[in-house]
Amino acid sequence: MTNGRCARRTVGLHSTALVSPQQVTSSISSPAARPKRVLVIHYSQTGQLGSVAEQIVAPLKADPAISVHVETLRPLADFPFPWPFLTFFDAFPESAHMKPPPLAPLSLTGDEEFDLVILPYQVWFLAPSQPVVAFLKHPLAQQLLRGKPVVTVIACRNMWLLAHEKLKGLLDAVGARLLDNVVLTDPGPTLATFFTTPAWLIWGRKRGFWGMPDAGLSAGQIRGAGRFGRALQEALHGDLERGSQPLLSGLGAVRADAKLLISEKAGTRSFFLWGKLIMAAGRPGAWQRKPLLLLYVAFLLVLIVTVVPVSLTLQALLRPLFKGWLTKMTVHFERPSGSATDRSPRYDD
Repeated sequence: MTNGRCARRTVGLHSTALVSPQQVTSSISSPAARPKRVLVIHYSQTGQLGSVAEQIVAPLKADPAISVHVETLRPLADFPFPWPFLTFFDAFPESAHMKPPPLAPLSLTGDEEFDLVILPYQVWFLAPSQPVVAFLKHPLAQQLLRGKPVVTVIACRNMWLLAHEKLKGLLDAVGARLLDNVVLTDPGPTLATFFTTPAWLIWGRKRGFWGMPDAGLSAGQIRGAGRFGRALQEALHGDLERGSQPLLSGLGAVRADAKLLISEKAGTRSFFLWGKLIMAAGRPGAWQRKPLLLLYVAFLLVLIVTVVPVSLTLQALLRPLFKGWLTKMTVHFERPSGSATDRSPRYDD
């Protein structure tokens, strides 16, 4: 699918601090020490991102020296899953322009103090999901995140580069410090995911068809996300979140495919221009938008069948000429956590 969408529904996460009697010897395990406080900002569409977040947060919840608060974001008018066909595409104008609907009241007041913030998010039409954008534009976001270290977690199809650039801009606007970024992408072939991801989101069909693989992350990818939680647990015990260095380096946190950047830029421009036209026709759900949405879907299908294959072929032929640029872009988008895996054996389950 062209928008690199990821997915919803809360799985295994609760807005509370949960601990177990696990003993950890460190400077913060003393009875006199204040528990480290971790905020998890949570919104998941199909449950996939929720499963990833649960794996990461589980070691923190199990630690008596760490208190975890999960803030589940709830739009006033929630987004359905599976999505009705036109409702799905009706979300792209506001997603592309980062103009989300308001959230239901948060359980936080803004006076809380957290030592670390974990922000899992999905990519919607090459931009951060609307609920996460709504939170970062919420008046409380600056109070909660200013000066705080943030770990972002992405679970999506494969196009996330420009969405993360937009999210970094939102974090900068509230004064947050991005320490790490974790990215898990659909392991299926790119061409296959153009079909399997929409089938999952629109019809709820995750199982593969026509010889194509299942949509979404593999069970191994989700289970393997636990290594990030174990590394964060150790980092919190060493007060490393107070520094400026990434906490998840050497864990294979992110592998950037800079070859997709040209396609992302073209798609972003298309979503932006068409989105501006469709928003001018009315608010989300307005009948006046439907003819334009149908026209855009037709345009998109023609693009995928004709222009996209030609573009990919040309990019493959010209790639040797842009090797230096691709290497530079790869390094840029893999910051700050990187793709190295030298520390992974230490934290693998």
